[in-house]
Amino acid sequence: MIPEKLREVLKQDGVVAIATLGQDGPHMVNTWNSYIRITDDERILIPVGYMHRTEANIAFDNQVLITLGSRKVAGHIGPGAGFLIKGTASMEASGSDFDLIRAKFAWARAVMAVTASSIEQTL
Repeated sequence: MIPEKLREVLKQDGVVAIATLGQDGPHMVNTWNSYIRITDDERILIPVGYMHRTEANIAFDNQVLITLGSRKVAGHIGPGAGFLIKGTASMEASGSDFDLIRAKFAWARAVMAVTASSIEQTL
């Protein structure tokens, strides 16, 4: 389900935007393409440093929207590929997913594990 083009994008520099919805409305945070890991079962793992409001929002409503891209990967019409990922997320502060992320990012206090319901190439 994870397109090869998305895997290419994750190898490049770029900003990731993560949107959640909480009791106070929508909220967005950013991270970097290079921080994201894909598991063998194709879940998306994102290290969590701060993201306290994001964590509270996921406890309220676990639906997330994620956008990411890179100018260095060819897209539909020339340079630049981007994606919109819709899915559900959970925050984990222990377990194998957390251990995997913590080994790469010592500053991570948790991992956001996302199961994608759809992945659409937008650029």
